[in-house]
Amino acid sequence: MKLGSVGHPLPGVAAKVVDRDTGQPVPHGAEGLLLVKGANLMIGYLNAPEKTREVLRDGWYVTGDIATIDEDGFIRLTDRLSRFSKIAGEMVPHVKIEETIIEILGDSGCVVTAIPDEAKGERLVAFYSTKDLSPETLWSRLSESNLPKLWIPKRDNLHYLDVIPMLGSGKVDLKKVRELALLYTSEPHAQA
Repeated sequence: MKLGSVGHPLPGVAAKVVDRDTGQPVPHGAEGLLLVKGANLMIGYLNAPEKTREVLRDGWYVTGDIATIDEDGFIRLTDRLSRFSKIAGEMVPHVKIEETIIEILGDSGCVVTAIPDEAKGERLVAFYSTKDLSPETLWSRLSESNLPKLWIPKRDNLHYLDVIPMLGSGKVDLKKVRELALLYTSEPHAQA
């Protein structure tokens, strides 16, 4: 057992971490996409060959988790692939942007999502729950941070919400957040 890890794979289950873009294995301790295989692996999704092809690669199941495997075989989950956006060819982690926004806001909630963008593939949209902070001020503070410029949502894509949508499990409702992002960008004056 190692603190912060999810442990080793179960007996009979193999795990590896690969580069998200190339599918090539990464060195021990390097972050990448977690793949697993074993006798417990599903055959595929019923009547959904496209979805099956997305998650099964040469007998390996693509978990959608971003992880590391150390030299002792301990797996650490660090993020979810769905919490990244591909903007102008670069993978942008939503969690890193959220961490920076939280540093600026203090204890207030925030969440980052993405919507389609014709020019760059995806566009970042952030929601935050600090009422007395304008989008312009938040954008200015983000621009002064160490985040790469590509990772900073545009001023028009920073929105205040009274409450960040949550699931019954206490996790952010990412589906609802994305729906709100599409609504806010299609109707500039919409409010939830």
